[in-house]
Amino acid sequence: MNRKENYNAIKNQLPAGVQLVAVSKTHPAEAVLEVYHFGQKIFGENKVQELMEKYPVLPQDIQWHLIGHLQTNKVKYIAPFIDTIQSVDSEKLLSEISKEAGKNNRTIKVLLQVKIAAEESKFGLEIAEAKALFKDYVDGKFSNIHITGLMGMATFTDDKEQVKEEFLLLKGLFDELNQLKTLETLSMGMSDDFPAAIECGANSVRVGSAIFGRRDYSK
Repeated sequence: MNRKENYNAIKNQLPAGVQLVAVSKTHPAEAVLEVYHFGQKIFGENKVQELMEKYPVLPQDIQWHLIGHLQTNKVKYIAPFIDTIQSVDSEKLLSEISKEAGKNNRTIKVLLQVKIAAEESKFGLEIAEAKALFKDYVDGKFSNIHITGLMGMATFTDDKEQVKEEFLLLKGLFDELNQLKTLETLSMGMSDDFPAAIECGANSVRVGSAIFGRRDYSK
């Protein structure tokens, strides 16, 4: 299938109210523009450098989401324009985003990334850390950020029950934190597992290869 068929196939699987973040990492700006013209306005990138290359040459009404691991020293580059940072995995990073947002007279939306996968390679806050950080936020710390929800990545496995258990763990935390302050976004699920994520309560999914095709990591 071509990208338009891919995109329509994904959109047709999403219930009303589920946000699609089209993950364009490693794909050229031309591919992003093609999908943009299908009506997609929210795109996700993993790396700051790649995002900085695409941002100036693409339509300015694109809502960019940074979904990959973010180093504190790179926040300043994206703070002027980033819509949402989905990968906040430390208090240090949250403080830096708040500081850089303030310098740009902005409030930046963020998601707390929670480690729900069994794999050691995955980034994310432990559940207790996420609770403590969110309480600090509710108490007024981090003045220039808006925590809109949580993000998590399940273990890369064929065990569908394990994947669902991990998604449900994050959904439980989402519901708990929602009692303290209203959250909007539960970002779970990628090309291989987004239907299960939606079944478990996700209202935002990050889909890349199922839209754009296989990635070329040689670039």
